[in-house]
Amino acid sequence: MRHKKVAKRQIEADKIYNNLLVARFINYTMKDGKKSVAQKVVYNTLDLLKAKGLEPLETFLKALDSVGPKVEIKARRIGGANYQVPVEVRGDRRMALAIRWILEAAKGRPSKEFHTFAEKLVAEFLDAIEGKGAAIQKRDNMTKQAEANRAFAHFRF
Repeated sequence: MRHKKVAKRQIEADKIYNNLLVARFINYTMKDGKKSVAQKVVYNTLDLLKAKGLEPLETFLKALDSVGPKVEIKARRIGGANYQVPVEVRGDRRMALAIRWILEAAKGRPSKEFHTFAEKLVAEFLDAIEGKGAAIQKRDNMTKQAEANRAFAHFRF
């Protein structure tokens, strides 16, 4: 039986900043297919960054880059034993993890301090640039685990 080749769907750049990563961030933010709501949240976040006197796109990209992990661990079964093998993270996956962790960290922020999700995202972006916050902590934990399991690096995938 022959399988058809399925073309991977290409994401178009967002309308305001003409950037693919902003478009991906909007798609990750989206819930229940409500893209316009996700766009409002992300654009409000970038507007708040601008209001703070920062370059919004530059700040956004810097935050994503600082959160993105360089190594991760993957389980590999060899001879009946499972090993946590450190693996270098490629570009697309690195950005996907960074986006996911930033959104997760922003959702976990207490609602008492912030009124909107956009404000939570701004706080998380600023923390990421400064090298603190929940998303950075997650990256550091993954790096430490990979470092601890460096002895199994020869079990390549």
